[in-house]
Parts: sequence; structure tokens; C-alpha cells
Amino acid sequence: MLGLNFVTLVLLLKAGLALAVPSNHAVHEKRATIHPRWTKAQRVHSRSILPMRIGLAQSNLEYAHLHLLDVSDPDSKNYGKHWTSEEIIQFFHPSNETIETVRNWLVDSGITIDRIVHTDNKAWFAFDATADEAERILHTEYYEYEDSVTGGILPACEEYYVPIHVQKHIDYVTPGIKLLAPPNAPNSKHDLMRRTERKITPHKFYRPKGPIQFPSSSDLSKCDSTITPACVAALYSIPPAASSRKPNPSNVLGIYESEAQYYYQPDLDLFFSNFTPYIKNGTHPTVISIDGGPGPTNNTSEAGGEVELDLQLAYPIVYPQGISIYQEDDAIYELDPNQTYTYGFNHLLDAIDGSYCTKSSYGETGDDPNLDPIYPDPAPGGYKGKTQCGVYKSTNVISFSYGGQEAHVPWAYQKRQCDEYLKLGLRGVSFIFASGDAGVGNYPEPYSFDGPTGCLGPQGTIFNPTWPNNCPWVTNVGATKVYPGKTVFEPESAVFDPAGHPYHVNFSSGGGFSNVYTVPDYQKSAVDTFFAKHNPPYKSYSAIVNNTDLVGTLGSYGGIYNRIGRGIPDVAAVGDNIATYVGGEFGLSGGTSASCPIFASVVNRINEERLAIGKTPVGFLNAVLYKNPWVLNDITNGTNPGCGTDGFSAVQGWDPVTGLGTPNYPKMLALFLSLP
Repeated sequence: MLGLNFVTLVLLLKAGLALAVPSNHAVHEKRATIHPRWTKAQRVHSRSILPMRIGLAQSNLEYAHLHLLDVSDPDSKNYGKHWTSEEIIQFFHPSNETIETVRNWLVDSGITIDRIVHTDNKAWFAFDATADEAERILHTEYYEYEDSVTGGILPACEEYYVPIHVQKHIDYVTPGIKLLAPPNAPNSKHDLMRRTERKITPHKFYRPKGPIQFPSSSDLSKCDSTITPACVAALYSIPPAASSRKPNPSNVLGIYESEAQYYYQPDLDLFFSNFTPYIKNGTHPTVISIDGGPGPTNNTSEAGGEVELDLQLAYPIVYPQGISIYQEDDAIYELDPNQTYTYGFNHLLDAIDGSYCTKSSYGETGDDPNLDPIYPDPAPGGYKGKTQCGVYKSTNVISFSYGGQEAHVPWAYQKRQCDEYLKLGLRGVSFIFASGDAGVGNYPEPYSFDGPTGCLGPQGTIFNPTWPNNCPWVTNVGATKVYPGKTVFEPESAVFDPAGHPYHVNFSSGGGFSNVYTVPDYQKSAVDTFFAKHNPPYKSYSAIVNNTDLVGTLGSYGGIYNRIGRGIPDVAAVGDNIATYVGGEFGLSGGTSASCPIFASVVNRINEERLAIGKTPVGFLNAVLYKNPWVLNDITNGTNPGCGTDGFSAVQGWDPVTGLGTPNYPKMLALFLSLP
């Protein structure tokens, strides 16, 4: 009998901790699959200190989209009546019940109340715990996971449990199940990609073969091979900005930059001299340094192709309005290939909205220590201050040419961040994101870690949507092209450059349907019309995946794209053969990272005109645009290949290639000026 009990005990121990989980607990997050780049190594030492963070469920989020649409829908009597920061904090902060329930759970689990740091907006709990304590509280085991590509090591578990009565009060716990890291990618200044996964629109810069013919600043005859500011202005009927009126100092265009992208003033001056003589040499952006983000460079070799592209497209449209660059993270984090985090925009959100982070000694809350850099940076030369929280006022428009794939980002992490875009939209901020450059998928290896096809599922055939483009509360910009033999007075087509012509891999406009978010109300009619009139020739599935095991789940549904997901993109603009100076060299650039600042600049120009007559910035754009697609140039030609398919087709009306179309500035301006 004793022997039988001993054998039974051994078997129970081998079965793992799950059998010891109390009956009043439930699994909160679980990872069923792991990417082969990660190797599960030794158990985290029981006395190792883990920086624990618990995201408290915020109040009233189920009503948040209704309030955003109330101030964004052109038919609403409250259009343009944006909320103040104080009103947003008051409306969304966690309930007293949530705060007390989670605090009592922690205290009952042995975490004394003096160890728990509560954030200023009451939205996060932060405390340090030994691995032994964390495992006991969450009924799990922490292991070290090593990334074979970067060498980085992260503590993580495969699943964790919380009391059933606590579940509804928390978003997620970290360190938890997350295993995210940037891929190993080329690092040459003119390579297709930089080294991190977060850039879905990698800088593409090349020198055309043969002698370079410089078009004049007003020449429109070569726009099929070289897109200059004059070509952009002609495509979208953008007149010169009013020079007789002083620009509104509150309406500078915001451009997000990271990944060690530093502008080089001589490049800007070369561009101004050759293409925009009305812009004075020496004109430059204001650098908003976030957590040690560096300013411009004096070194030709450090000139950043992405930031140069953004500025050289935006200035001709917004000048004499100003531009501010949000330069995120110090150079130590930016340049260290062994950092295993995904640059998820959290530090920008911290800096412009103190309610997203904490001013506690930990220096973060919305931030995830597994996903975001930690400050003070202990490395030599690193930024020694705390994470900056609420120190900058947001610009009215922010352009982003960075991102990743939604399958790589834990659901809870991206959901909480999407909610923040919504809340900032309530304050009147327009978030404009590039939709990606790999069509309906991602880049293949070695440019991403999504395998030889860059797509999802066991066969690598399922479409791979981009993030944070899947968030319904941002505006996504796809890419078009003026093809050889065409003029700026003819309709554009969706961009498609086959591999080797001229880039390393295919370049096509990112688009498709989210697996995480359903079609938002403002987009439903457009998406329904697309399926009714232009049904794609592929097997689909209908599912929304609200957990972190997105990759493992999709393979069981059948089909290769989600028929009920949020559609990407919303709009488009030209994104290929862009005249650019980088490091003193003239060449051509491309990507939806070109399309994005063009569209964002048009929106900023419209804000300038609204402010001039006493109205508010436009804020969240989509509700107006989907009700008034006539203010955009519909694109009806081209596809966005990926995943071994031709992708989707650009058709009449909205499509998951070029959205509603490209800007028509006079029509957009007239519409937005007519609104309250």
C-alpha cells in the first residue's frame, strides 16, 4: 500500500502544477505553441526577482467606441466636441470594486500592501516578487526562454491561473506567456530592412541604374519614374499653403521615429534646394526626445532613410507649418541587437498621456518589461532618467511608418493599446499608420520570422494581417503607384513591385482582415458591399481570436482569410519611386511608409484651415471618410500579392488593397470645413 501511494505521488508530481490548482481558479492566459526560434531552458531560480505588473480592467470601455463616434460621426450633434484629459481619466478609471478585489487577492497571497505600487490613474498594480512567490500566486512555473536569433533570454510561463472572481478585474499579468523579439535582419544603411520586426514598412532606397536625370521642381513629365513634391501636389490637387497667414503654433505635424532613425540636415537642404525652393535651407523639425531619444546626426553614414523620407514628403505639403519628430528610446536600446522587445509604441503613449503609465519608482505600468525598454537604462551611456509620463502635449496628427503583425503581439497587450488610441481619439488626435509592404502576409525569411512564406498556419498559407493597423480606431494608409507610361492626371494603381524589381522581395500594399477585431460599425457597409460585389476567390473562415495563441488557433478553422475581421487599409496614397536624399546621395524610396506621411500631411493642412475659422481638429477620421467616400480618388486597378496568392483586388469602392482611395484635397477640405 505504501508503495502504491509513493508511485501515485510521483505520477502526480510529474503531471505538473495544474493538478494543484484550486477549484476556484481558472486559466487566464495560455500559450499552446512556441516559435522554433525560442528554446525552453532552465527553470527561473526561485529567488530571482521578477517585476510583476497587473493591468486592472478599466471602466466603461464597452461604451468607449460609442463616445468616440459621437464626437467623430459627421451626423452627430457633438461632432468635434472632443474630451479633455481629465474627463477621459475620470470616465475610464477602474472601479473601486476592481481595485479592492485585486489588491485583496494579492495581500491574501502574501504580497504585503506596502510592496504594491498603485499608479496615479489607478489602472495598474506593480510590485517585485521572487519567482517562487510569483509561481505560488499564479499557480505556474517560470522558465528561461532563449531566443536563437538574438541571444536574448526572457522569463515566461506557458499558462497562469487567477481566482475566478478576479478574472474580470484584470487584463493581463506580466511576466507571463509573452515571447516576442525582433528578427535578425540586414543592418546596412541601404538594405531592405533594418534589424527590428516593428517596422512593417521597411525603408527602401536605391540608386536608379544608369545616369540619373533630375526632374525640375515643376516638371510633371517624369512622375511615372520619379515622384517629386510637384507630382504629389498634382496627384492630389494640393495647392501651396497660404503664405500670408502665420501658421498656427498648436498645429505642427507629429511624425513618430524610432529604430535609430536620425535626420541629416544637409540632406534636407539638398532636397529643398532642388525640389522646393520656397522652403528655406536650414528648415528642420523639432525633436521631441522620449526617454533619451537622440536628435539629428552630423554623420553622413548615420542618416536615416525612413526619417529622411518622412520629412522630405511632409514638408512640401505642410510648410510653413512645423513638424515635430517623436524620437523614442535611447541609442543603447535602439542599436543593441540582443534586446528582446518589440517597440510597441508604449513609451510614446506614456509621454503624451500620463494616464497610460505611472510615476512610480518602477518607471512604467502600461509598459511591459518583456516588451518595452526599462529606464533608467543601466547600460553605459544609456538614458538615466525615469520613463517620461505625460510630459508632452500630443500633436493633432501623428504619422507612423512602423508596426508588425497582429499574430506576434499578445491579444491583451494590443487590446489595451488599441483602447488608448480610442481614448486619445476622444481628445481629437488623429493616428495615421502605414498598412505594410508585404501585401496580405509578411516578408519571408530571413526578413521576418514567419517562415519561408511570411504567412500563418501549418502550411504557411493563411493571410497574416498587420498591427496596430487592426485596431479600429486608427486610420491605415495603403500604397499606390504611377506606373510607367502613365501620368499624374490618370488614375493610379495599387503598387506591386516583384522581387528584384528593384527591391529584394515583393512590395505590395498591406491589406486584409484582422483576426482579432470585428468589422467596426462605420466600416460595415463598405465591407459588406465589397464581399457582395467582388467576392474574393479564396476559401474564408469567420472567427475572432481573443487569446494569445493566434498562430496555433487559425490552422484549425479552414480557409485563408477572416471574413468578419476589421478591414485594412482605410485609404491610400502614392508610395513608390519617391525622390529622396539620404546621406548626401540622391535615390528613390518606396513603401507605405511614404504613403503614410503624405496622407497625414493632408490631414494636418485641413486642421490648419479648420483652426483658422475657430473649429477643432478633425480627430478620428474614419467615421467621416466612410460616410463620404466621394472625397477620395477611388483606385480600381491592381492587387496586393502574398502567401502564394494574388492577394485581393483593387475594385470600385472600398477594398483591402487601397481602402477608399487616395486624397482629393479640395473635396476633403470642403467637407471638413462644412462640419461643425
